Amino acid sequence: MPCGAVSPPLVHMLIQYTLHSAVMTAVNTEFAWAALGGDPALTERVSTVVRDGALKARLPVRELARACVATCALAAAELGARRAGRADVPGVRVDDGAVATAFVSERQLRVDGRAPVTFAPLSRFWRTADGWVRTHANYPHHRERLLSALKLPEDPASVAAALAERSSREIEDAVYGAGGLAVALRTPEEWARHEQAVEVAARPLVERRRPGGGRARRPAALFGSPLLPAAGLRVLDLTRVIAGPVATRTLALLGADVLRVDSPQLPELVDQHADTGFGKRSAKVGLGTDRRTFEELLAAADVVVTGYRPGALDRFGLSPEALAERRPGLVVAQLSAWGAYGPWAERRGFDSLVQVATGIAAVEGSGRQEPGALPAQALDHGTGYLLAAAVLRSLTEQLTDGGARFVRLALARTAGWLLEGRAAGEAGNAVHAGAGAAAYAEAGAAYAGAGAAAYDGPDAWLAERDSELGRLRYALPPVSFAGGPVDWARPPSPWGTDGARWA
Repeated sequence: MPCGAVSPPLVHMLIQYTLHSAVMTAVNTEFAWAALGGDPALTERVSTVVRDGALKARLPVRELARACVATCALAAAELGARRAGRADVPGVRVDDGAVATAFVSERQLRVDGRAPVTFAPLSRFWRTADGWVRTHANYPHHRERLLSALKLPEDPASVAAALAERSSREIEDAVYGAGGLAVALRTPEEWARHEQAVEVAARPLVERRRPGGGRARRPAALFGSPLLPAAGLRVLDLTRVIAGPVATRTLALLGADVLRVDSPQLPELVDQHADTGFGKRSAKVGLGTDRRTFEELLAAADVVVTGYRPGALDRFGLSPEALAERRPGLVVAQLSAWGAYGPWAERRGFDSLVQVATGIAAVEGSGRQEPGALPAQALDHGTGYLLAAAVLRSLTEQLTDGGARFVRLALARTAGWLLEGRAAGEAGNAVHAGAGAAAYAEAGAAYAGAGAAAYDGPDAWLAERDSELGRLRYALPPVSFAGGPVDWARPPSPWGTDGARWA
């Protein structure tokens, strides 16, 4: 057989291998697009550049990531076409390289050559008396609550020794009771029996409501290049960490005037804010001390995106229902870790903790013996692009029907979607069971060697620019459609340094 040729038995498996990934991606995209109420025929506008080795994991992370980005890009292309008076929707192109790089954008960021700080020393897995627990202590107030609950000094060795003597669930309850963050490792089967999991599974991937009627939205028509679907729209960004800021960063890419507003009492992590701050401005406004300024911003906003725990803003009169009543044409997008229902509704949470609770960490590791993690904060990034897509689709619907819109997503629901893909993946792998795992792996290698592009690293999808923070290296946006933008119009601002006003 000539060097580099693929043997006939592997040709069949190669085709199966390729088709299985392609089918999963198509199914995921159609599922997400349907959850947004999109026209099924438009998914034919999506094409994919497959790159072997991107987002490698046991779970179908690459397929989910593609679908989230594709759905967002399609929603952007659809809105842009409608506002530009075009009958055809521009084609969408999803490149595995761009997606894989963007899904770890917080790791790719460099500020004057300095690598970012991602996880603090006390944000990690710990062995317990009966398994594992993961803590999150990146923010000072979370670290203080964790140590207060454990009655320990800030010393990793002391924490490890203390946790090794206690059960995982006991630690989880004690730390959450003190306002901190710690989650016991569960398998997917254990999570499926949990009351919170039952509540989450009963909800759609994207919850959509119309709080009230109103006139159809008539924003200015779009002209020129690039096509900016969200041009002229004002987005009030009340989000933190990754998922929410990824959504608003994407809306900024698409032309929206995005103003992120934070409380002066809750400083943000510098590198994290820089990574998700592209295209946006950043201001500090205290809801309890400068309500007039906030109300002036709200009165002129078209979209409000919130990422705080469900109910946290209600005491300020900022529930979705209250916002829609005050602003009849407002789009309100809400994001949470565990969902706005069930016994964990008011719990704090982050991507890494949701992975642990839902069984993802068990699947990516070796079950309860040794936990693992996804190759990216995929729940955060994926949900962020879905949230942006939900906003864009809401704006498209408003062009015809008007009225306020309310959309809601949860990291735990996205995790459930990923785990549902696990079953589909196992079914696909069963096709190759007769040849054995080794042969299937060989087919995958043959697939890469037979002409599939390889993901050789992020360099092709990174860019550099100057900013007030210094020289930045950053991941380019993965959302791409014909005639659309390829980069943000402005670099991030230092946290809280912009005026609290619309551009």
